[in-house]
Amino acid sequence: MFSFLNNIPQVTKNILLLNVLFFVLKFFFISQGIDLDRILGAYYVNSALFEPYQIITHFFMHADIMHILMNMYLFVMLGTFLERLWGPKRFFIFYIASALGAFTLYNIIGVYQIFELKQSLNTFLDVNILDNLINSSYSSLDLEKNINVYLSNLPNQNLIDINAISHYINYSNTPLIGASGAVFGILAAFAILFPNTEFMLYFAIPVKAKFLVGAYFLWELYKSFNGTPGDNVAHLAHVGGAIVGAIIILIWRKTDKKHFW
Repeated sequence: MFSFLNNIPQVTKNILLLNVLFFVLKFFFISQGIDLDRILGAYYVNSALFEPYQIITHFFMHADIMHILMNMYLFVMLGTFLERLWGPKRFFIFYIASALGAFTLYNIIGVYQIFELKQSLNTFLDVNILDNLINSSYSSLDLEKNINVYLSNLPNQNLIDINAISHYINYSNTPLIGASGAVFGILAAFAILFPNTEFMLYFAIPVKAKFLVGAYFLWELYKSFNGTPGDNVAHLAHVGGAIVGAIIILIWRKTDKKHFW
């Protein structure tokens, strides 16, 4: 294992180790009754649960073993190559910018949806009380119980829009976690710089980077606006990371022709 780490350049290695560390800590804190996803995951900026530090911490958190394995596999495989190509400083800037771009695009639509729901809900309840209940409930069961108690004490029960409340709670209470946005930036960069490099899809089918990454991007774009019930993947964050990564590469290519690839 240590010889494997010695072959990874410094920034890629440190980011990998930080992701693994946060993943291990997540399960340690779960055993202590503390949900790090809730604390360090990123919420929409107008959610009752949003904290500024989450803008950074969310891309070191992962949902489960498959989530972190897939992200870190792609990150190390392509990140190692790009860091050696660009150097540590440029690679680090690119990684952080892609992650922040993912967070930004993820927020653009979600913030608007929360705002619209607040406007709607304010006609028959106090949204500030709803936010306080979301902020003070440490499990979904506690939240459901507290919300039901609050709603049962409201006058004009027939005016209550349960669907709007459910959507508002879901938007406000679901954290964004994972390095996928930054990884999509790396995928986009690699596909632009080395479009004809072949990946082995399912370890058997050779597919050029430009086709594989392009198709993956279009799928994520489609899923961003045509989600299915129960789909908890932040497709819009993936799209944001890819877009920012592509923009950075195109700018660098235009302004740094002597030293770019």
